[in-house]
Amino acid sequence: MLRIVIGWDNPAEVETIELLLNVDENVANVVTESSHFEDAAARGGWDVVVQALSFPTREESLSIFKRVHSLNDDVPVIGVWHPDEIVDLARFISYGLHSHLMRDAEGNFLFLLISMAAAAHSAAQAQRAKLLAERLRQEVDSVRRLQESVIPRDLPRPAGYNIAARYESSQINVLGTVPVAMAGGDYYDVFEVDDQTLILLVGDASGHGVKACMSIMTMHTLIRTIRSQQYSNTADFVTYVNGRLCSSEVVQDEGGFITLLYSTLDLTAHCLRWTSAGAPLPLLQDLNANEVVQLEDEEKGGLPLAMYDDWIYDSCEVTLPENSRLLIYTDGLEEAHPDTGEDHEEFGVDGIISSLKSSAQLPLDDALEKLFSDSSAYTCGHGRMDDTSVLLVERTG
Repeated sequence: MLRIVIGWDNPAEVETIELLLNVDENVANVVTESSHFEDAAARGGWDVVVQALSFPTREESLSIFKRVHSLNDDVPVIGVWHPDEIVDLARFISYGLHSHLMRDAEGNFLFLLISMAAAAHSAAQAQRAKLLAERLRQEVDSVRRLQESVIPRDLPRPAGYNIAARYESSQINVLGTVPVAMAGGDYYDVFEVDDQTLILLVGDASGHGVKACMSIMTMHTLIRTIRSQQYSNTADFVTYVNGRLCSSEVVQDEGGFITLLYSTLDLTAHCLRWTSAGAPLPLLQDLNANEVVQLEDEEKGGLPLAMYDDWIYDSCEVTLPENSRLLIYTDGLEEAHPDTGEDHEEFGVDGIISSLKSSAQLPLDDALEKLFSDSSAYTCGHGRMDDTSVLLVERTG
């Protein structure tokens, strides 16, 4: 159904136009007085505007068009012109005329009006969709940049250790094949509390977009604020953070939650202490034997943050041997899978372990690159559906 308002200069043609355009539930309002035409345009609600370029006269027509077009700037205007009005047509086009139709002496042009109106409406809708998609891309990109602003650019370089880290967003497609990097709730952080203590953590807020971004920024700010309080027990630290987040309206909204793996590394004793709040358990790789084990078991992984304020978390510890690598990651890495719409197997912990083993001889940065590459390849070109954060730590001595 189209709603069309028409400013026409020939009263003898009004009845024919109404008969031709008021079909298939379309509503066409044909007016022959300029004041009525402008009043109708001002009321709005039209899908298409049609104006004869000599309505009501050639001298007045352009001024009326400008006023009508300004009242309905997103509504296409079709200009109908006589062969001797080619100069006038050029002026109308310069002021935003959407499309035009030439009048023939026999009046056959009238039969094209409905097709022209439908085409103009479809083109306008496509343009609006394109602009909306572009605004969406800009908004998503703004939120994504805000989220990525909390991800550290320069990692600490403690003696005897190498550290590599990477965050990669999920992607969606809009307008067919145009990829958009989604804003998400993943992040990682690495910082030194003192000369011998390194903090390593990854976090993942549920969902995507502004909500997830603000949730993860809330947690990031909280952790950075209280990091100097020297919680020697990681479980105590995570319990405290959980209590604070349980009272956060930003995180709690719509049942939101955050998974977190928080760990402290004693750079002197090489002891890693860690607590999981719903996050995947770390993996430890012995580079000498090229064996990879998952630290502890799933029972050591507590509930995600912001779900129960009285939840008691466990603390675990392990000594990192020389020539070993530690992997801490969010679930986007292991949950990668082909988007086939059918039952599928995820990349999983087995896929991660296989990638780590195959890259044991590579430099740390290259091993991290291969891990992401292998996970992405497993999706058969569809890309990971969730954003992903990874910390890869190597003890060299």
